Amino acid sequence: MKATIDLFKCISEGHTGYIKEALSRNPNLERTNPEGQTALLYALYKKDTETALLLIGHGANVNAKDQVGNTPFLYAGAQGYTSVVNACLQHGADFTIFNRYGGTALIPAAEKAHLETVKLLAATPGFPIDHVNNLGWTALLEAIILGEGDDTHAPVIAALIAGGCDVNLPDKKGISPLAHAQRLEYKKIGALLETAGAQVP
Repeated sequence: MKATIDLFKCISEGHTGYIKEALSRNPNLERTNPEGQTALLYALYKKDTETALLLIGHGANVNAKDQVGNTPFLYAGAQGYTSVVNACLQHGADFTIFNRYGGTALIPAAEKAHLETVKLLAATPGFPIDHVNNLGWTALLEAIILGEGDDTHAPVIAALIAGGCDVNLPDKKGISPLAHAQRLEYKKIGALLETAGAQVP
């Protein structure tokens, strides 16, 4: 049986010790399963961040897309796997590759209030914090529009502001972040935005 097939099986069955043995034989980490997933992305889908970190350390490609448009870096961001996101950043994460919604790793992290992941990406030099996805939303807009309001998402908004996001960049209809916050009656978020210089056109 080929080492790559063994690797997928071991990830599926949770045999971490054998994964280390398989890696010692230098398998091709870029071979994919029928869904187009590399072993690294498959491990992340299985919520096995320990194995994912091991694979990244052995040179697995953090930018390889599967059939639904996920890469390890994008998926780790969306799931809030901060340690994996950090490892991806150290191993060549490509900021110009986007998910099937045209988004970055930061946008779903902000929406889902994965605060530590948001802090990490927002503070990463060169990361496109104001990237606009196919819906016409930045991470800031998505955190406001699809978020859960003041108690859950105010810290996320604060982290994005601290990272230097544009607090006045509107959606494709011209509605500003502050206007959305006011419409939704998010007082804490609105106050954070106003303090950062946000305005309603």
